[in-house]
Amino acid sequence: MNEVTTNPMVGSLIFALGGLAGAVFAVPFRKIKGVAYESYWLVYALAGLLAFPFVLAMVTCPKTLSVIGGADPKVLAQCIGFGALWGLGGLTWGLMIRYLGIGLGLAIGCGLCSATGTLIPPIVTGNAGALVATTGAKIVLGGVIGSLLGIAFVGLAGKFKEGELSEEQKKAAVAEFDFRKGMLVALFSGIASAGMNFGLQSGAALEAAAKQAGTPAAWCGMPVLVVVLWGGLVVNAAWCLWQNAKNGTFGDYGKMAKSAAPVLASLAGIIWACQFACQKIGEPQMGELKYIGFAVVMGSSIFFSSLLGIFMGEWKGTGARTKGCLALGIAVLLVSFCVISYGSK
Repeated sequence: MNEVTTNPMVGSLIFALGGLAGAVFAVPFRKIKGVAYESYWLVYALAGLLAFPFVLAMVTCPKTLSVIGGADPKVLAQCIGFGALWGLGGLTWGLMIRYLGIGLGLAIGCGLCSATGTLIPPIVTGNAGALVATTGAKIVLGGVIGSLLGIAFVGLAGKFKEGELSEEQKKAAVAEFDFRKGMLVALFSGIASAGMNFGLQSGAALEAAAKQAGTPAAWCGMPVLVVVLWGGLVVNAAWCLWQNAKNGTFGDYGKMAKSAAPVLASLAGIIWACQFACQKIGEPQMGELKYIGFAVVMGSSIFFSSLLGIFMGEWKGTGARTKGCLALGIAVLLVSFCVISYGSK
């Protein structure tokens, strides 16, 4: 009942769906007006980091509470701690998008997140040999490295964009465009956000307990996701409330109650959570190569967010050099995804 026949191609497609969710989650934010960032971000956090993951876990793994309650406190602390590290990075994810736009912001942030989150865990746990253990693993590693090259091209296109457009043109596409601020935020956010994958890979004992409780293998990772996101929720909620107090924006919650803002922010949170739910759902299909899930989710997110950025006019008015560099980056990312999928197979 809870055994799954591995199928890396299916797993990769599930990861790609997660990447799509990661690329579009911020779109509802663009419709929220007249509310401070910290106010709608708290609603997003409560929906995406607490409510939705818990409901999903209870539906797919009814014994989630007993699985978590019976876990080793050290395992829980590790998952929550890495979740808090992600929370620090995720907290600035929205700022990164504000300064760089969806296309460029997610490309840089997800790229750094992908590299650190994929390559560091096997090294830290003493399983670095798994990265080059087989021909398939070497091909997968090559695909991951290739995705970093694609990310570099997308980032270079962003730098070209900075020099080509007037301030008016930049603001027309991204209201608060600031390449320097955005890159600084992206560096911090991308690296710290890798804590998500560290946390998700630290909950093997929780997954084993869920499996023993009769949970289908595809859903055994849901209790892990719940616990990791607790750490992120604490950091995000504390920061939002502090900003509310500092900026006198507690009144926003009353204003939001009379608008569509809570629905839009909650929708963003639910879509966001789907990317890592897809990662955990797809991992059982990957067998020993499950560690590449994070890279595929992030790489897919970059690919889809770059296309979304084009569709939303974030690159309108740029020259042939910038557009060519962006197109090359997207093409390299697509090829890298195919290489990763082939290596997995």
